[in-house]
Amino acid sequence: MSKPIAPNTLRGKTVYFIWNNLPRIVLLAMIVLIFILFGAIKDKSKLIAANKAAEVSQEKAPVNAVTVILEPTTITDRINLPGYMEPWTRLKLMAKIKGSITEVLVDEGDRVKKGDILARIEDDDFRIAVERAEATYNLTKAEYGRDKSIYDKGVIPTAALDTNRTNMQKAKADYENAKLLLSRTVITSPMDGIIRHMDAKVGLQLSEGDPIAEILEIDRMKGIIGIPESDVTAVRKLENVDLTVQALGDRIITGKKHFLSPSPETAARLYNLELEINNSGGEVLDGMFVRADVVKQQVDNALTVPFYSVISRNGEQFVYVEEEGVARKREVRLGIMEKWMVQVTAGLHPGDKLLVEGHRDVEDKQKIKIIKALTSLEELTL
Repeated sequence: MSKPIAPNTLRGKTVYFIWNNLPRIVLLAMIVLIFILFGAIKDKSKLIAANKAAEVSQEKAPVNAVTVILEPTTITDRINLPGYMEPWTRLKLMAKIKGSITEVLVDEGDRVKKGDILARIEDDDFRIAVERAEATYNLTKAEYGRDKSIYDKGVIPTAALDTNRTNMQKAKADYENAKLLLSRTVITSPMDGIIRHMDAKVGLQLSEGDPIAEILEIDRMKGIIGIPESDVTAVRKLENVDLTVQALGDRIITGKKHFLSPSPETAARLYNLELEINNSGGEVLDGMFVRADVVKQQVDNALTVPFYSVISRNGEQFVYVEEEGVARKREVRLGIMEKWMVQVTAGLHPGDKLLVEGHRDVEDKQKIKIIKALTSLEELTL
């Protein structure tokens, strides 16, 4: 069969091309039509789903809720750390001479003043030594005076006079030393304080360096608080810290910063903070346990909300506020915390009505029923 001859005219060529490619054209048209229909169906499905969600939201019954009006307040970032009390000074008095104790004038627990006599050591030998040294000194002094008058007349040489002067000076030093040793037979308190422990007993034979007594200065006390490494920078700025003394009925006393250790004191890498405590009444005792309220940061005019009112979901943090009977979702950024309150740095404004109950049962733009409207956060604790 002979092949059809292609026409020479434009119309004929067009008809000829369509006729020969008709199956392809029909297939391409069907594919395009399928894509158009699919897109239309998808848009229609979204519209139907949105309408259904709106209908469902409108159909939901209003959720009972409690709101509170937000007002600026002060919030602090604080840590509560354990510590203990110790005397401002803990002095262990040691014997400076050998001897037998003949008298003890104080008991453990007695308060003493600087210079008060605590005990006496037998002084007979020391008194005799003083008399002997005094006699020797007086003799050498007289000899030196006599030889000096002779030396002025040129009778004795300079070397002899120098020897006599040296002997006199040695005798004087021995005399002063003997008097010093005699004075040490009377043991006195070097400071004001309280006798914690008295080692000295009548008849006890002492050697140099033996303990006599332990004296505590407790009119001032030290509060010792272990500060974690992460909080050292904040503590450096502090001047005063409140301490709660549990043994005194949770009494709160204020300590003034005295010293922050430049190196950790324990294996837990805690830096000791020493606080000066006025204890003129003597009620705070050595070793009492305390809790330190360390304020690291304070923010005034801050908006704060109960931490439980913040919802965290899918990496997002938000709260709900009431606007014209409807719950509105607000994304928030949080700051420092204090107890059960947290600072909101962005997302809320003074006067907003925050949902504090019912907020976990609502959705954005859902109607709510206010069963209680609080005017301040303090009312939440009542």
